[in-house]
Amino acid sequence: MCGIAGIIHKGKSTNVGGEMQKMLQSLKHRGPDSTGYALYGDGESNNYILRFKVGENVKEGSSAVMEDASIYETRKDEVNKKIEEAGAKIHKQAQITPYSFRYVISYKGDLLDLAKLIESVEMTEILSLGKSLELIKDIGDAAVVADNYGLNKFNGTHGIGHTRMATESGVDIRSAHPYWAYPFSDVSVVHNGQLTNYWNNRRTLEKKGMRFMSSCDSELIAVYLADKIRNGVELEDAMRGSLEDLDGVFTYLVATKDKLGMAKDHMAAKPMVLYESKDLVALASEEVAIRTVLPKEIDTYDPYEGEVKVWQA
Repeated sequence: MCGIAGIIHKGKSTNVGGEMQKMLQSLKHRGPDSTGYALYGDGESNNYILRFKVGENVKEGSSAVMEDASIYETRKDEVNKKIEEAGAKIHKQAQITPYSFRYVISYKGDLLDLAKLIESVEMTEILSLGKSLELIKDIGDAAVVADNYGLNKFNGTHGIGHTRMATESGVDIRSAHPYWAYPFSDVSVVHNGQLTNYWNNRRTLEKKGMRFMSSCDSELIAVYLADKIRNGVELEDAMRGSLEDLDGVFTYLVATKDKLGMAKDHMAAKPMVLYESKDLVALASEEVAIRTVLPKEIDTYDPYEGEVKVWQA
């Protein structure tokens, strides 16, 4: 079933981490397995913010083998060597959980080259790499993930998020949303629905050299948009193209450094409720999520089938 939500403030920075936590927690009943946030903050001037993991958190009772913490440390050291090998410089590094890290780095080369080097380390996956994007996802509900990663005090202009009920793949970080539109800075996607032409599209994109890190059909949307952007297509045009090229029932949100977009397939079977004012836009799978951050009386509406909308921060 899953739940998605997003919010964007026009022209100001606020506690967007706390707002997204409230919105996603109210959608817990739609997806109790994992929660993910893509938050857009003030950034680090000319530096990049790198979020990555060197192992997995898995649902209790899973048959997956839990690794020793020393393995995480070894992999982190290998990542540091790869970053140095790429010609990048680490300015700050923080270990958020035993397997999850946040770095601030400077780098002037090609992001794809850097990403490939980092992910050549065993079990290592970049969650996000951007000037303002910070992508965090893990097992647990919105409150658990927000507490573990200190998101309740995160200031920024906008964010999107996802609560996941696993239907197509396992309960682990790799299969959780959002997805970073690799290898592009500051592009993230969340999705509610099912894509019926996933494998055909995936094989086509893999032949072009695009990378997939999971077997979750939702990742296809991020990779599809990344491929379009790589070929010079504007975001809104790429989103409109996705309605023709991707089959199934779906509603998705996409965010960039300064924009938030929504696309709904032509059957409009997956819900989306939207509130818009001169100051902000909030949207979610259910109105209850919007009312957690706007408790006053508000007017909302459901976007039409085949609709694409993009808002500027």
